[in-house]
Amino acid sequence: MELNLMPFYKMQDELDRRIEKEHQLESKDLFSEKILALLVEVGELANETRCFKFWSSKPPSSKAVILEEFVDGLHFVLSIGLTKSYNLPEAIPIEQPEKEIVQAFLAVYEDIQLLKMNEHDVNKYERLLEDYLMIGRILGFTADDIQDAYLSKNEVNHSRQDQGY
Repeated sequence: MELNLMPFYKMQDELDRRIEKEHQLESKDLFSEKILALLVEVGELANETRCFKFWSSKPPSSKAVILEEFVDGLHFVLSIGLTKSYNLPEAIPIEQPEKEIVQAFLAVYEDIQLLKMNEHDVNKYERLLEDYLMIGRILGFTADDIQDAYLSKNEVNHSRQDQGY
């Protein structure tokens, strides 16, 4: 399965530019803020899956809730790539999962830290993007699921800006 990223980059760029303009942030380097935001979003996603909560018998949240959290993180992954003006990949194959979900989350956290330390290394960014999408694959999301949820959340994000979020 392959995910065409070009429409996502375009939508994310429009949203980012809008936010930066409306909040007078055009001249501010937001890389560190976006890294922290992504770390938080990945944690929120892990929390909804409950994959690490070996002490609890409570089931994970619904697929819809988990998918929404996943695309929240995807917004920041894409935004980071745009912020650094990387030569962004047009599409990413979403391979069969090679890892268990907990290891996949830990890989993404490691990727984020490596990118933070080597922010000009596009290979670190591509690895983050691939590993993040692997989490989606492990969670059972299709390219269509991701696209539909991203479109929906992008509309919500614009609506929030309209309302002074």
